[in-house]
Amino acid sequence: MTTEVRVPTLGESVTEATVATWFKKPGDSVAVDEMLCELETDKVTVEVPSPAAGTLGEIVAAEGDTVGVDALLASITEGEAAQAPAPAQTPARAASSSGKPDSATATDVMVPTLGESVTEATVSTWFKKVGDAVSQDEMLCELETDKVSVEVPAPTAGVLAEITAPEGSTVDASAKLGVISGAADGAVEPAPRPSESAPAPATPAASGGGDTEDAPSAKKAMAEAGIDRDQVTGTGRDGRVMKEDVAKALAAAASPAPAAPEPAAAAAPRAPVPADDAAREERVKMTRLRQTIAKRLKDSQNTAAMLTTYNEVDMTEVKALRSQYKDEFEKKHGVRLGFMSFFTKACCHALKEVPEVNAEIDGNEIVYKNFVHMGVAAGTPTGLVVPVIRNADSMSFAEIEKAIAEKGKRARDGKLSMAEMQGGTFTLSNGGVYGSLMSSPILNPPQSGILGMHKIQDRPMAINGEVVIRPMMYLALSYDHRIVDGKGAVTFLVRVKEALEDPRRLLMDL
Repeated sequence: MTTEVRVPTLGESVTEATVATWFKKPGDSVAVDEMLCELETDKVTVEVPSPAAGTLGEIVAAEGDTVGVDALLASITEGEAAQAPAPAQTPARAASSSGKPDSATATDVMVPTLGESVTEATVSTWFKKVGDAVSQDEMLCELETDKVSVEVPAPTAGVLAEITAPEGSTVDASAKLGVISGAADGAVEPAPRPSESAPAPATPAASGGGDTEDAPSAKKAMAEAGIDRDQVTGTGRDGRVMKEDVAKALAAAASPAPAAPEPAAAAAPRAPVPADDAAREERVKMTRLRQTIAKRLKDSQNTAAMLTTYNEVDMTEVKALRSQYKDEFEKKHGVRLGFMSFFTKACCHALKEVPEVNAEIDGNEIVYKNFVHMGVAAGTPTGLVVPVIRNADSMSFAEIEKAIAEKGKRARDGKLSMAEMQGGTFTLSNGGVYGSLMSSPILNPPQSGILGMHKIQDRPMAINGEVVIRPMMYLALSYDHRIVDGKGAVTFLVRVKEALEDPRRLLMDL
């Protein structure tokens, strides 16, 4: 029987990939879930596991080939399973109460692919305990990286025999998390012996004096830039150099990072604490997400020439329009009409007039974005995340509200993928939902602008010579003064204010 090896789902908006490395060659024995090859996309590196045990037949897509989703990569002839894993199965079989050979196998639960540039994770929660029965694809545990939470499904049905990585432990991208015993007959455990042989095929083809085969796109980039492989630090599997590693090396050579921030990273020694106070303190290790938030926000302050300008907006017309149509809107579109869609629309219009607020700095160049991928900051129990609404400038009010509601729910549930938090060009941060009256938001690098929304509060205002009570909101635009001048920042805020105080302008694109 022949089983096809095809390109897996590559993620949102990713339609093709490059075959970077084959870890096996035709004729090699392979085990179930053993890594066959690695694909490289413009966002992540994807490992392709073997769907069956047997012998690798023809390789249809060679290294360097570009393939689409679900394209045929190779074929596997089943019924000729690798024998190497047999010794690793012995302990599991010895645990059987039967005196005769047991046909059950032990299957390792491995850390799944964590994504590009993510090398380790923390085991946050085990949903099962040793001795529990599990079914295939049932969630076993959850890992927390510095970007997203990753659920680990059971690779096969059986009984959770061992947990090798308890809650709170840090594991690398190739670590074993546990062992499932009692799998179906004929299953072959992806034990260390076959995986150890995985890098072997790459050794003869190694380039630049290294022991691993670099990504084809990386080799091309190094050749075009005229730099040696020794000048680049690889972050891929087994130290492979990826395309982005070359870009980082070039950027570092062009503009060396300032040495000043480094000493600041080391916190000052904590002052002595009285014993009675120390006894009432509680120490909790920072989560990876919280560490990443802290690092990115501090890097933003160290890198950008950040400045904040303020204005205020009268929300009378938006509130009236929302009150008039909210029931009809929800009935037709199945989603509530909130304020975020108005602000998103207003910002998209303003960004067209002041494009530098929607741009970013890349070396000595300014990259102007002729589209708006709107980041919407969302607070979650584990920290702040910024899911991205792609092409928000071409969406309707209903589409924006649906996208924000769906992304918000996924954020709170910890289900966002890395692709959903990348590529934003501008960010909205609504501190008003927590009662904030005024704040100065911090830029979300490499973006050059972020708009802070705040609490709507009734205040006395002078309108046509009379003092009236109006629902007012303070707006705060933080921007990178290296690319955005004060005139552009003020113009942007005024355009947002005008659109919100007269929402009909949004309909007429004024």
